[in-house]
Amino acid sequence: MSAAEHLASSAQVVGPVDSQFLESLPGYNARRASLAILDAFYKDMAVFDFGPVDFSVMSIISHNPGITSRQLCASLSLLPPNLVGLINRLEKRGLVNRQPHPSDGRAVGLYCSPQGLQITQKAEATAAASGARVTQKLAASEQKTLARLLQKIFL
Repeated sequence: MSAAEHLASSAQVVGPVDSQFLESLPGYNARRASLAILDAFYKDMAVFDFGPVDFSVMSIISHNPGITSRQLCASLSLLPPNLVGLINRLEKRGLVNRQPHPSDGRAVGLYCSPQGLQITQKAEATAAASGARVTQKLAASEQKTLARLLQKIFL
């Protein structure tokens, strides 16, 4: 019997797969939900050439003009070396620019360019629609509860 035949016969013997234990674990459920959400997110954000971190950085900068890299890293739990390359790429794309910080002469503030602000606003609308689509099986109150409960874990 070949390995493929052995696997096929084993699958028939086992019957329905029991994943009850895994489904009782928050990490398992969070990861499975995350995979579904990220799959939709990547497809929807491809038009903007944004991954999750790019999108998050642009959103934070757009809502907090002049934010410092240090503040940005703290708000998104990013390591500074990882942010430097990302900001450089966004700057080369003409989406972000650096300007002297208005109150701290040693710091540099991050700002969206007009093009960056326009793209971010469109990307945020797309992300909201994507999120609504992947959570459409939940009632509006359940969606709010889910967000609140998840935030309790990481905030």
